[in-house]
Amino acid sequence: MRRALIIGINHYKNAPLKGCIKDAEKINSALATHEDGSPNFDCKLLTSSEDAKYPITVAKLKKNIHNLFHQEAEIAVLYFSGHGATNDIGSYIVTQDAHKYNEGVSLQEIITMANTSKVKEAIIILDACHSGQLGNSLEFGNRKAVLREGVSVLSSSRDTQYSVERNGSGLFTTIIYEAMNGGASDILGNITVAGIYYFADQLLNSWEQRPVFKSHISKMASLRYCPPKIPLEILRELPVYFEEKEQKLQLNPLYEASISPRNEVFEEIMKHLRMFHTNGLLLPVDTLFMYDAAKDSKACELTSLGKFYWDLVSKKQL
Repeated sequence: MRRALIIGINHYKNAPLKGCIKDAEKINSALATHEDGSPNFDCKLLTSSEDAKYPITVAKLKKNIHNLFHQEAEIAVLYFSGHGATNDIGSYIVTQDAHKYNEGVSLQEIITMANTSKVKEAIIILDACHSGQLGNSLEFGNRKAVLREGVSVLSSSRDTQYSVERNGSGLFTTIIYEAMNGGASDILGNITVAGIYYFADQLLNSWEQRPVFKSHISKMASLRYCPPKIPLEILRELPVYFEEKEQKLQLNPLYEASISPRNEVFEEIMKHLRMFHTNGLLLPVDTLFMYDAAKDSKACELTSLGKFYWDLVSKKQL
């Protein structure tokens, strides 16, 4: 069982937002299915409305978060897009009934619910100002995070920063959505929360809001699957082309289809080698391009990443 609670609040009495509902709907669509359309997370979408009769209150939000984390599941994901607030006591995700001295649901409460939950892996993603404080412990010093094994936190900004909206959407959520749709996938098509953080970290420069990633896990679970960048049947050819991972594979002009005479067997191997090269698994030796390596009878060799996948295939772990 994989569950996700996805929350977006636009309708605040003071300082309403524009893009949070749209952001929540995007994350909902990304998590509900894998890239091939097969079912992924059982998602519950909770969004604000102009109808004052049904606000997202502190009590309502706490109840939903509690229900998310305190039923057994393989993975539970909490996503929130809305206002964040901070004071001398801590930081909060702001609900529609928030007011002074009752700002919303505290980040400390959320992390406590995650730490005491029954789910194997709890992932919390916050696109809100000051959300980087989630997981920090005042008891051990505010810069130290206390997470039980299986809990990961990904937030849009540090505890002192504001989060940005651009073109009607949160900048951070826009990046997360792109990451979930293949931008952060590994060679096998897995998208993990660590991969999403790395993707976001590369796109946000040092002058913008900085994402925060905290995690205590022994194994990285996949949030979503996309088509692999290299088909498994081709990836499993690595030990065929390289009998030893330190070996250099000697090329020659027969590998290059644009050079006569032609050799279909070598040309097919070259297609695979180019896939490996494009995805960082191998490099030509003493030249920049695979074409030149073949034309000039140079070699190619595995990178550290290529050797990693060579090991996995050789150990029959792929």
